[in-house]
Amino acid sequence: MTVPEVALREYGPAVSVPLGTETGRALAASGILQSATPDPARDGHWLLRAGSRVGAVRTPGGPVVRIVPKTPVSRLFFLLGFSLDPARAWRDSREGTVDIGAYDDVVPALAHAVERQIDAALRQGVLRGYREVEESATVVRGRLREAEQIRRHFGRTPPVEIAYDAYTADTAENRILRAAAERLPRLPGVPGPVRRRLAHQRVRLAEARPLIRGQELPRWQPSRLNSRYQPALRLAEAVLRGMSPEHRPAGADLLAVDGFLLDMNKLFEDFVTVGLREALHEHGLTARLQDPHHLDTAGLVRMRPDLVVRTGDGRTPVAVVDAKYKVEKADGLLNADLYQVLAYATVLGLREAHLVYAAGRQPERFHEVRGTTGGPDGRGVRLYQHSLDLSRDPGQLLASLQEIAGRLAEATALPRS
Repeated sequence: MTVPEVALREYGPAVSVPLGTETGRALAASGILQSATPDPARDGHWLLRAGSRVGAVRTPGGPVVRIVPKTPVSRLFFLLGFSLDPARAWRDSREGTVDIGAYDDVVPALAHAVERQIDAALRQGVLRGYREVEESATVVRGRLREAEQIRRHFGRTPPVEIAYDAYTADTAENRILRAAAERLPRLPGVPGPVRRRLAHQRVRLAEARPLIRGQELPRWQPSRLNSRYQPALRLAEAVLRGMSPEHRPAGADLLAVDGFLLDMNKLFEDFVTVGLREALHEHGLTARLQDPHHLDTAGLVRMRPDLVVRTGDGRTPVAVVDAKYKVEKADGLLNADLYQVLAYATVLGLREAHLVYAAGRQPERFHEVRGTTGGPDGRGVRLYQHSLDLSRDPGQLLASLQEIAGRLAEATALPRS
């Protein structure tokens, strides 16, 4: 018999679970877990091991798979809220930048947070805006679509093909919020009170057209008019993008895997790079996220450092940073990471490069690379390793980012190799 729910822990030990072959193969092919393999010791069982993704998914005919994060849920949502809206979080480091209520599981906390944000956005009423409408009508309104009129109704009137601007609640902003309010109640583990509140928000947004699953989210532009919507929109977009797509394992029929997952690798990377970018502004420096470069002169080997620190005018690189959501080895060395940032420093002509880990045994350590001496001081390229303890409170985390930003700013005084 397939169990109704499986609880896994982020990067925890594998758990043996009774699963059908189709469901097991679907999970293995989906990339949701670090591994899903048949259990050689028990027929009809699969060994499931979680990786960096946390949240919950429901598989048709299979169990709900719930993945518990190592990081406390309140801290996880601080990282998410900061990444989505750093200016607000930078001013106020209290937990609650994203309100998760009293929930300590990812999906209930998420559903509560989105509903509270939507409620705050709609407190002054539903936002309306102008949208171009093209339709057939019995009377002329707006502009006549001459080409369509001739193509579809040559020699006959009415109807007439017209286009006009309608003042409506059917805007991109409202469509995104409606989609989040509709899809969240379908997730496993959303509490009844939160479901009812989400249903109420969906009614308030009924004039907005529903989004078709699988299509790109409609685009919206931040403005003074939609400023009260922006926190809700950023969180709703994160939710809609984090809901699992449909997965097709090789040789099997389409199998939908519904749920919400946060990739802790990406969340940590976003938190570190966005936080450093904001802190570097205080030092008169700019920063580019995912800055594209090439390792070779032919431009065949692409590189995308997480963050490249540049002078205030954005022209000259002065430091490079890569964020790694992993724990150091016992000796503190992760050779592949060091080789990677050394390649970044070499291509950019820098005297140092930095790695930021989610955990470590020392706040900072560095390695001076042999055979790379250059410049008047005769010093080799230095590779720095920093660590951020995610169990610390938000204020301490932000202070740690500011310390690292100060260390990066010191690189501006170094001669380039």
